[in-house]
Parts: sequence; structure tokens; C-alpha cells
Amino acid sequence: MIQYSNIHQTSNFAVLSISFEKADVETRGKFAFFDDNIKNFVTRIHDENLGDAFVVSTCNRTEIYTTSPNYLLVAEEYCKSIGVNFSDFLRFANIFTKEEALHHLFRVSAGLESQIIGDFEIIGQIKKAYARFKKERQNSNPFLERSINSAIQISKRIKNETGISNGAASVSYAAVHYILNNQKRITEKNILLLGVGEIGQNTVENLVKHVYQPSIKIANRTQEKAAKISEKYNIPNIDYNDFQKELENTDILIVATGAKTPIINKSHLKNGKEILIIDLSIPHNVDKDVSELDNVTLIDVDELSKQIQETIQQREKEIPKAEVIIKEMTKDFLEWEKKRKLAPNIHHFKAVLKNMERNEMHNFYRKNKYININDMELSEKMIQKITNRFAKYIIDNPLKAEEISKLMHEILVEQPNNEFNEKH
Repeated sequence: MIQYSNIHQTSNFAVLSISFEKADVETRGKFAFFDDNIKNFVTRIHDENLGDAFVVSTCNRTEIYTTSPNYLLVAEEYCKSIGVNFSDFLRFANIFTKEEALHHLFRVSAGLESQIIGDFEIIGQIKKAYARFKKERQNSNPFLERSINSAIQISKRIKNETGISNGAASVSYAAVHYILNNQKRITEKNILLLGVGEIGQNTVENLVKHVYQPSIKIANRTQEKAAKISEKYNIPNIDYNDFQKELENTDILIVATGAKTPIINKSHLKNGKEILIIDLSIPHNVDKDVSELDNVTLIDVDELSKQIQETIQQREKEIPKAEVIIKEMTKDFLEWEKKRKLAPNIHHFKAVLKNMERNEMHNFYRKNKYININDMELSEKMIQKITNRFAKYIIDNPLKAEEISKLMHEILVEQPNNEFNEKH
């Protein structure tokens, strides 16, 4: 007897989000998630049998995505993994569940929830985050796979079909935008970029694109990575051990590292030379006390976001177009979810029809010693057509799905079996 599925409802999907909307840079830094936390977190939720979850952590948000119905327990294990208080986490977290959670994921992926509207760097970060967790977990989750693939498609469509990303305004571009507007004779300035992760690389790309023959050098703890970026953009890199010496001749320092605590402080800036420091890191990798020095101007990601309001206003006009795409793709996703929930009913119905076909074909062959290939093809088409009609009906009427499935089972399986048993 078929094991009937439950009446359709959106999967147990939840998102717990700490973002710039409720938390400033300092607070977001406390909840930041690093790659070395992944193994511990995945092990914790696995040991507690809490299902699947992964974490996206960027300069503007840290979000837990999970298909566990016990999403608060998942969040609690997350807090234990990074050493923060669970009650503090809840103070700043927005919680979305079921269809609302799916809608939030799609809006985030579309750049609609970014601090800078239309910043599409987030979709790449979501993809990488899920891939790392999947590798650690050593399996995939059909719901998460489908939702992330849908999010990727939404991001691509919005990029191609709207102007929401016009006038590039990512955090990395915002840094270059600030330099262009606030520094004179930029080509004469010595620029030093510390850290060549994703944001660092984007910053280099924007500097090369928007500044004529910029004087840039890059430094990174991993020399091999610095060398690759150096070769890619044809700019020099320095040995990390020579950073302090190079800093003495630097006019603009851009910090895009991923350290958990500040790595630049007053002790690095003793020579009194005027310097602009742009800290693109979350949590802060430049100690705020450097602002106390008269020769230092310190800018962080929150400050940068204020510099591009004109671009944002133009992008806001494109939001309705993006929301139409999200609505359309959400409908497609929910249709897939309905079919996935009701697939066992549909497969069982078709299997019953196929079994009837085999019996009839066997009886026909036994009497006539042949079967026409055209008859077989016609029979297959009829089975598929009847199955499609059955599938459409229960998908359109999910509240009746169990009743109809049981009725079909009684008519097509149980009743013939009872008749056969009565005869024999």
C-alpha cells in the first residue's frame, strides 16, 4: 500500500538574519562567521540531529539558512560555535519562515536587501557558502539546492532585464568612488591594498578601471595568492613582512582582510604622514582609535554607503520590475514544491496503470500470439495522458490529493484484487 504524502505546504525553511537594518558595524562584527567555524557548526547540528543549515556571512549581514523545524536550536548551536550569547543574537535577528523565508532569500539574491541596492556580490557569496557547507556535510539537500538555483536564476534575470545594477555601487566601488571624490592628483598617490579576498580583488579591479595609471601595491598574508592577483592585474605585490615599511610611504591604505580583530592600530602610523584609511572589513580590521591621530582619515563600510545615494535613488525605480521577476520565479518554485510533495502519489498512480497495461498485454498476447507496436505506443501515450490529468488535478487541489489517491487505489487495485480473490 502506498505511503501517502502529507497535504502540501512549503518546506520547513527558515532564515535568521542579522543585517545592517538592525545592527551597526560593531554589532555585525560580533556575529561574523569565519570558514574555520564551519566544521564545528556542521558537527554540532549533525550530532543534535537538527538537519541541514548553512551560514552566509558578509560585511552587511550574517544569515543562517536552514530546513530544520527546530530553527531556534540551530541558531543556538550557531551561537555556541562562534562564542556569542544566544539572547544577544535574538535581539538583533530577524526571523523568516516558510514562504516568507523563501521570499527573503530571493530578495537578498536579487540585491534588493543589500545596503547598496543592486549589489549582486551577495549571490556569489551565497553560492560559495552553500558549497562549503555541502562539502563539509558530504551531502546535498533537494530543497536548498532548488532554492539556491532559483535564486541564481533570479539574480541573472534581474541583471539582464532591469537597470537595478546600473551605475555600479558595490562596497568595493564605493571605496574607489570616495577616493575619486576626495583625493586630488590621484595618480601621484601611493595606494596600498591589504587583503586580496573577494572584496579586495573587486577593489583592485575598480581602481584599475576608474583611476588612470594608479600607483597600487598589494599585500596579503598568503604570498602565493598576492602573486596571482599581482600577475592578473599587472601590479606589484610586497612581502607581508615588509608591510610596515611600505606603509610609511603610503597615501591611501585600503584594508580588506578577514581577521577577527583589528590588525591596524596607532602603532602602525607613527610617522605623522597624512593618510586615508578605508576599512572594508567586517568586523573592523582597523582600530577606531587611529581616528584620534590628526594625520589619519578613517572611513568604514557604513560611511561609504552614504556616498552613493544618487545611484541608489535611480536603482530604486527599478525595484518594481525586479519584484515581478521574483514573484514569477517564486510561483514556479512553489509549483515544483507541490509536485515534489505529491510525486509519490503520481508515481504510484502511473505504476498502477502500467501494471494494468502489462496484464492486458499479456492476456492479449496469450490469445493472439502477437502485439502490434503501434498499439503499444498508443497505450503508453494514453497512460501518460491519464497520469498528467491525475497529476494536474491533485496539484491544483492539494486538499483533495489524499482522498483522490486513496479512491484511485481502491478502484484500480483493491477492487480488482477482491474480485480475483472471490473467483479463486
